[in-house]
This record gives sequence, C-alpha cells and structure tokens, in this order.
Amino acid sequence: MSDMVSTAFGSLAMMTSVLVSPDGKYEYEAAHGTVTRHYYKYLKGEETSTNPMATIFAWSGAFRKRGELDNLPELVNYADQLEAACFDTLNAGLVTKDLVNLMEGITPKALTSLEFLRAIRERLAARLGA
Repeated sequence: MSDMVSTAFGSLAMMTSVLVSPDGKYEYEAAHGTVTRHYYKYLKGEETSTNPMATIFAWSGAFRKRGELDNLPELVNYADQLEAACFDTLNAGLVTKDLVNLMEGITPKALTSLEFLRAIRERLAARLGA
C-alpha cells in the first residue's frame, strides 16, 4: 500500500508516517524500509544517491511534537527550519537520483547521498543564521 500511496509524493523516499496511539503517544517514521543495496555499497566505500527526506521529516516531526509537548518554541522552530531547508534544496534543483526525472521547469542536478545532506545542512545553517 505504501508503494501505491508514495506515487503521489514521487518517491517512496519522500513519504513519512505518523502513528498515534489511542492514549495520545506519537511515533514518527519513514514509511519506506531500508535500502540494503545502498548500505552494502556504502560499506564498500562506494557512493550512493539514497534519498533521506522521509527520515529527515520523521525526525523533524518528532522534534516539533516534543517542542510542542515541552513548550520549547526553539525546538519547534528548528523543526520548521529543517523542513524548509529541505524544500530550499529541492527547489534549487539539488536532488537525489530518484527525483531527477520528476523535476519540471528546472534542470536538476543529481547528488550523492552525502552531497545532498551537505546541501541541506548548508541551507539549514543559513536559515538558522549559523
């Protein structure tokens, strides 16, 4: 089912999941499974182009919820800025290989996993004024 729903997002790697228990507990996760093939390449020292967006958004969702529960506006802001930095990166046409053929109106640049994370980090630092 997640594979079918992910087509709305363009890639399974873009879809997060939020599980809510009847007593109000939350769990944020990437809806996809592991990328074993890429992990084995990484272990061999080979570069990969694995899309980390769903994992990042699972973390940002958890940060936001924790910030809301503990009344920590700085943590909520960090979650918002992290997500915005991800969108800034995508809007600049800097993407992992799974998204290259889905981009319209711009010429995207396919990045390795590490390059993509660094591009997000650069934009996050700019948003946070670091």
